Amino acid sequence: MSRQPGWSVVIGAITLVFLALTSLYLVIGGAWLIAVGGSWYYLITGLLLAVVTWLLYRRKPAALVLYALVMIATAVWALWESGTDFWALAPRSGVLVIFGVWLLLLVSWRMEGARGLGIGSLVVALAVWAGVLIYANFNDPQTVNGSFSAASAAPAETGDSAADWPAYARTQAGTRYSPLTQITPANVKDLQVAWTFRTGDSKGPNDPVEITDEVTPIKIGETLFLCSPHQILWALDARTGKLKWKFDPQLKADPSFQHVTCRGVSYVDLSAAGPAPRADQPSGASAAAPDQQAASAAAPAATAATAGACMRRIYLPVNDGHLYALDAETGALCKTFANGGDLDLQHNQPVTTPGMYEPTSPSVITNDVIVVAGAVEDNYSTREPSGVIRGFDVRSGELLWVFDPGAKDPNQNPPAGGHYTLTSPNSWAPAAYDPKLDIVYLPMGVTTPDIWGGNRTAEQERFASGLLALHASTGKLAWFYQTVHHDLWDMDLPSQPTLADITDVKGNTVPVVYAPAKTGNLFVLDRRTGVPVVPAPERPVPQGAAPGDHVSPTQPFSGLTFRPSKDLTDADMWGATMYDQLVCRIMFHKLRYEGTFTPPSVQGTLVFPGNLGMFEWGGMAVDTDRQIAVANPIALPFVSRLIPRGPGNPIQPVPGAKGSGTETGIQPQYGVPFGVTLNAFMSPVGLPCKQPAWGFISAIDLKTNHIVWKKRIGTVRDSSPIPLPFKMGMPMLGGPIITAGGVAFIGATADNYIRGFDVNNGRQLWQARLPAGGQATPMSYSVNGRQFVVIAAGGHGSFGTKLGDYVIAYALPQ
Repeated sequence: MSRQPGWSVVIGAITLVFLALTSLYLVIGGAWLIAVGGSWYYLITGLLLAVVTWLLYRRKPAALVLYALVMIATAVWALWESGTDFWALAPRSGVLVIFGVWLLLLVSWRMEGARGLGIGSLVVALAVWAGVLIYANFNDPQTVNGSFSAASAAPAETGDSAADWPAYARTQAGTRYSPLTQITPANVKDLQVAWTFRTGDSKGPNDPVEITDEVTPIKIGETLFLCSPHQILWALDARTGKLKWKFDPQLKADPSFQHVTCRGVSYVDLSAAGPAPRADQPSGASAAAPDQQAASAAAPAATAATAGACMRRIYLPVNDGHLYALDAETGALCKTFANGGDLDLQHNQPVTTPGMYEPTSPSVITNDVIVVAGAVEDNYSTREPSGVIRGFDVRSGELLWVFDPGAKDPNQNPPAGGHYTLTSPNSWAPAAYDPKLDIVYLPMGVTTPDIWGGNRTAEQERFASGLLALHASTGKLAWFYQTVHHDLWDMDLPSQPTLADITDVKGNTVPVVYAPAKTGNLFVLDRRTGVPVVPAPERPVPQGAAPGDHVSPTQPFSGLTFRPSKDLTDADMWGATMYDQLVCRIMFHKLRYEGTFTPPSVQGTLVFPGNLGMFEWGGMAVDTDRQIAVANPIALPFVSRLIPRGPGNPIQPVPGAKGSGTETGIQPQYGVPFGVTLNAFMSPVGLPCKQPAWGFISAIDLKTNHIVWKKRIGTVRDSSPIPLPFKMGMPMLGGPIITAGGVAFIGATADNYIRGFDVNNGRQLWQARLPAGGQATPMSYSVNGRQFVVIAAGGHGSFGTKLGDYVIAYALPQ
């Protein structure tokens, strides 16, 4: 380099030091990567950059030519590895391209003899990369760009009922579909905030990390009902958002609770309900009488419901194991239900530690029965509450039937002084209900501990990780379909099932239930029998369980799926730069990974799809008139690592031990030979090691079971130090809704937005900035002819979005 005083010397020094350090890093890291079975690119590039460094130090123009060749060779290699995926190309190109510009603008013109071949080579190399990146920006291989024809018929449901949203998913069929048509692709851009309500319910010093605002409000008449994270129930004027009344159950959470959340409440109008059936008591011991349901000592005082009141009721699940019945008009406890309006769900549980049994989702309600299930604490112990499912008289709270999935006879009620089965599989997500068949469809979880199952009983395996169909009036088994055999990955069914009558390609109408799975499979079953409508053949999966455990030789794989089409390789590893991408590649090769269902290991197992799932509790939305579904699958790998017992890792809890208050990090798994750590697969700088996209919004033609369009959704604005609006496709928690006007709405993403999409083609039409994380599913209703879209923006603790206490309604200008 030319010998010039001042800042040019500084530039030269910076150039040489940067190249030397980069070369050294790539040589050392590249050699390590080769040693674990990875790509040779980094070592070769590091050696070539070492030569470039030497040539620059010697002030040789050949340095520029060689650097340009490295850039061009990298472009060829990058396209071979990742195709025209812009965000896959970015870390492979970023450092080299930026430094190439540095050489061109600040270094090359000071070098004797550089003009001509040297500078020309740099210009050509930069032009090659510019062309590649511009082309890739407009040709995303991960998107699908099909479209539906425009709707040609009016929605089947009209009138007053169309204006309401009376259940968690609007109907207990789990559709998340509104027949309202006022908001359309043509005017959705004009949506504005109509009102905002703040609950004041925020994270306290005794709350766990996992405090989340996941509620979807319900709306009946002119009132909106919703619960905030501490299960405070709010009744709001649906037109203005003004408070009508509230009820506080005085939840006493502590940091050991694995969840503090409330996804919603349930509603019933008893004037339309008949008396509960009395002929279908469970076999064996008689059901518990109302006076056996213990009262909560901490329940707040409330005005007694007068005779004839409480015909319109709201049922509120509370994380300490209680269910409250309240008058929808006044918020008063319904004194004729259970013990003064308070149903103790801890009754007959084998373990009653607060926070270990948590109802987090709204219950299914028939004319006669309220069907109640709940979550248990994941990965804590083999001695946890039962996941028993119970049917109670919707009027009195009397126990009508039980289904204990871990018992030899699931319908056998415990005798006096007895208990339900320890650690039965549980159903934590919302259920669905078909009143014509009188069947309730419950997505089932796995017997905990989740990540080692060598001592599970046949009964604990029998109804785990699948879709359970029960007769709602009796609790008797209709059928069960298992979606994961001997689940060692927490790959339960996380979403509310969706019911629809679908016209197939032959013109036949088939009553189906859609069961979205964490694996990305979308199981489509005849809801009368549980027989697959879309084939789901059993396929061999990786073997080799941890000591004392075993692995199912096969697993079912649905023909309708968002599951990755190929297993991950180190080419799928990512980073903001080539530096952290190299680290992720090394980390990938050090883990055990043989594809989906790779067994857990002490080595550490890459779990993909990850523990969040491709589908999560947000489920999917179905336009039952047009037979179109909208879903938001995610793709974020996790790492599980079994921890053998030893000092500091006892097989049984020490006195006073409590849960961790989160589902990630170190989990004790007391009672089995291993603890476990569970974490997202992240780089040292806190970014996912798998390349984007990590989240999509997509639409399915339910007549043909084809994915018609799929788009990245979400930016890194709230995930990076610099708020950049790059649309990479972000992880999500929460689901979409569809309106008959042709717009799908969704929050959910790791950036704080609610968005509207054209259902026909997936084009984003509208977005609004939220004051906190929108990890909740929106809803839509109408009052006095004005359509509203409402979302809770309260954030999600472990997901890392901003916490808040907002409920926001959007509408078109009046």
